[in-house]
Amino acid sequence: MFRVAFATDDRVSVNQHFGAATGFAIYALDAGRASLVQVVGFPEEAMDGNEHKLDAKIDALSGCAAVYCLAVGGSAVRRLLAGGIQPVRMDGEAAIEPILHQLRAAIRDGGIPWVDKHVNRDMNRFDRMAEEGWQE
Repeated sequence: MFRVAFATDDRVSVNQHFGAATGFAIYALDAGRASLVQVVGFPEEAMDGNEHKLDAKIDALSGCAAVYCLAVGGSAVRRLLAGGIQPVRMDGEAAIEPILHQLRAAIRDGGIPWVDKHVNRDMNRFDRMAEEGWQE
């Protein structure tokens, strides 16, 4: 299972800019199901001029593989990627449920590069550990 966040103010659709998001809906999902595991809220802030607003948002996404949003600034993109979180910018407001369906299909069948990378990383971690060997 992995976690994906959605910038939302209604828990139904991706409808907010990352930096100005008043909330994230965080789902845990695998090929068979998706479950809402956390809702995080933030006070409304101006989009420009407050770089510190990103700290709490990025911290709240710890453990997430990706965050879906309407827009995201360059500084936020760099910080998200450095934290192992893939920012996904939507072209317009989009319902969360169909995105979850697409992600479950991608986990099962492949086809979304960042999902493939995340799934393969998790699936191969024990093989890499075995190759490194153990010393007692």
